[in-house]
Amino acid sequence: MSGNKPPAEKLIASNPARGDYFVEETVEAGISLVGTEVKSLRETSPNIRDAFVDIHPKSSTRLEAWLLNMHIAPYSHGNLQNHEPLRKRKLLLHRHQIERLNGSLIRDGMTVIPLRFYFKGGKIKCELGVCKGKKQQDKRQDIKRKSADREIERAMKASRKSGRGER
Repeated sequence: MSGNKPPAEKLIASNPARGDYFVEETVEAGISLVGTEVKSLRETSPNIRDAFVDIHPKSSTRLEAWLLNMHIAPYSHGNLQNHEPLRKRKLLLHRHQIERLNGSLIRDGMTVIPLRFYFKGGKIKCELGVCKGKKQQDKRQDIKRKSADREIERAMKASRKSGRGER
């Protein structure tokens, strides 16, 4: 029975700033890295808190997506050809995906941020989110909702424990 299983995903890093945004849409992208960056990602976690995607024209008809402000620590066993920690990294997307992201950036005033990085089938993938920033009031409501959910969960857990003891 040799069914085609989807490749397993191993999480490298997730963006802690995700709570500051409403995620409207997600897109999976490949990322162009040099060898020492891949080795460094296997050792340590990158800092993607301040990272964002910028789209630039390559020619009059083509666009390119670039990941900026992502910090990948230099490889510990690297030599003089070690990578620069904050360099621009090209995102590998289809043309229609880049055009759709660009439309969201220009028309709707959205932001594209990396939500998480993971290994998938031996390749490093990036999940991008088309996001809209939250206001302070929205953040407060999320905190209230999370604390209320936690209280409900605690109460349910306590009632389950007390229900077991009576039998």
